[in-house]
Amino acid sequence: MSDAVWTTVHHERAALAGDLETLRPEQWTAPTACPGWDVHDVVAHLVDGAKTTRFGFVRDMVAARFDFDRQNELGIARERRADPAETLAELRAVTGLTRTPPAPLATRLVEVFVHGADIRRAVGLTGDYPPEQVAVALEFQVRTSVKMGGGRERAAGVRLVAEDTAVRIGTGPEVRGTALALLLAVSGRPVDPDELTAPQGWASIRPR
Repeated sequence: MSDAVWTTVHHERAALAGDLETLRPEQWTAPTACPGWDVHDVVAHLVDGAKTTRFGFVRDMVAARFDFDRQNELGIARERRADPAETLAELRAVTGLTRTPPAPLATRLVEVFVHGADIRRAVGLTGDYPPEQVAVALEFQVRTSVKMGGGRERAAGVRLVAEDTAVRIGTGPEVRGTALALLLAVSGRPVDPDELTAPQGWASIRPR
């Protein structure tokens, strides 16, 4: 599985870097679904995540007084360059890295898919995401608590049906859509109502 994960991660990083080449200067400051982060911030976060080792993660957590949000902010400050083109160059430079913090490897898929979508949706772009690998990320998120960055509580009481894969998760009223739309929803990202078919009032559907 690890080879497939890293192949996908490297492809997604490179594809995102290619898309970022098309951005106008003002698009780098577009707000994303990550509260308080613009496109440039999310790109810097991806660079930081790609560089992070197990030891580096522990070191940074100590420096952030074991506050995940503060750790993320410190990483963004470290990797965000004054010129977005330089941050983009950093993303290209880390495309092939296989470093990871002390977390399951599936988190690398969650990161590139969810943050890739955060960036693209903020500037009106779409990505070509591999459904089977997105489904791996979805299954991981549903097993992981919100407190740990997952979406288990958001998926409670419904059956997730990924229409572009064979994945079926949970029991209850069906929530149907692409694996990506389901992944974004359980990860706390806004999705348009027409992206999912779900019980009325399901909390994970919020218009962009």
